[in-house]
Amino acid sequence: MTTPIKPAATVILMREAKEGAFEIFMVKRSSRPPFGSLYVFPGGKLDPEDSDNDLYPYCEGMNDVAASRQLGIKDNGLSFWIACIRECFEEAGVLLVNPDDAIIQDSEKLNKMRQELNNKEITFKDICMSESLRLRAKNIVPCAHWITPEVEPKRFDTRFFLAKVNAKQLATHDGFELTESFWITPADALVKLKNGEMNMILPTIENIEKLAEFSSSEEAFNYFQGLGDNAILPILPKFIKRDGEWIGFLPGEEGYDNV
Repeated sequence: MTTPIKPAATVILMREAKEGAFEIFMVKRSSRPPFGSLYVFPGGKLDPEDSDNDLYPYCEGMNDVAASRQLGIKDNGLSFWIACIRECFEEAGVLLVNPDDAIIQDSEKLNKMRQELNNKEITFKDICMSESLRLRAKNIVPCAHWITPEVEPKRFDTRFFLAKVNAKQLATHDGFELTESFWITPADALVKLKNGEMNMILPTIENIEKLAEFSSSEEAFNYFQGLGDNAILPILPKFIKRDGEWIGFLPGEEGYDNV
């Protein structure tokens, strides 16, 4: 029986830090599967509401035609941008909207709406409509595309995105799905990985290693923005078992096509 693959979106928040470096926002998942106790970026599977056409006009600087073209899909590409913004608000408390939107100036109201959203008392669409939000879609750009290997019991077709945020914006984990959160430079994250202080899966590591090549969040964002439409190829790791041990292959590696 083939495991169904669920579309998902993950957002890597970036902000400028001191001394010319930039930081990314990372969270630690709770012990629940499938990503128990792993350090990851905010994100999750797409909700049906994310592809509600009524939400698309709230996206600033991006429409569904352009979004779908960027991802190389027929339609509903903008749903991935909306999922990024929704998940970011739910899990990190950062609402990626126009800085002039009134709700950004009211932290008490913002926190109340986040709690109600996480408690499923309201929907993200409710917030967009009641607050006339202008979702900052133009500040989000796709940067990677990973598909869970066939050997896993739960599979996701995950698009990774970069998002620029103001250095003054606060970000905090939700305390339910996430148990820890912090800003860290890509270089420092790799050091902690090497020292065994942070446990990560391959897509997370690969994204951080790529970001470590850039000197600023602006440089990273511009690089991926400049790749053009449908330029990010999907990565589907493959695994085989030999002598009781799993051996993994990535696209382009010797032996990948024979698995």
